Amino acid sequence: MTESIKQKLNEEIVKLPKENQEAINNSNWVKTTESIGKDFLLLDDEINKLQLETGIALIGLVDLNLFTLNIEYNVGVSKNESIKIVDELLEKVFTPIANMITSLTRDKYNPKNATWDKTINFILSGGDYSYFVKK
Repeated sequence: MTESIKQKLNEEIVKLPKENQEAINNSNWVKTTESIGKDFLLLDDEINKLQLETGIALIGLVDLNLFTLNIEYNVGVSKNESIKIVDELLEKVFTPIANMITSLTRDKYNPKNATWDKTINFILSGGDYSYFVKK
């Protein structure tokens, strides 16, 4: 991945919630995406495009429903190949990051640590139900 793309993605990552930032930064998504690209015999330029598409999907700048189409058109692979690439990305990149976000969020909002003042603040804030999220 080029340095300018890396820098722009990092600028967008810092705008995300802390749990998302931590999960993305602690994952090895860039190398995993490169490995997937090599497995599908993509050229270096195509791998860079794959990494860019993956990065903008991770930070939420593109709808995941369009991810397969974006891979197909921007990376320059067939529809079937883009489906296989996205399946692998979902398994090796997106699912582990989503699981890490869920875990970090659950740890942050652990109801075992609830006290009366936290409960009042929770109610007054309109309720943040993210700690009810189950795996």
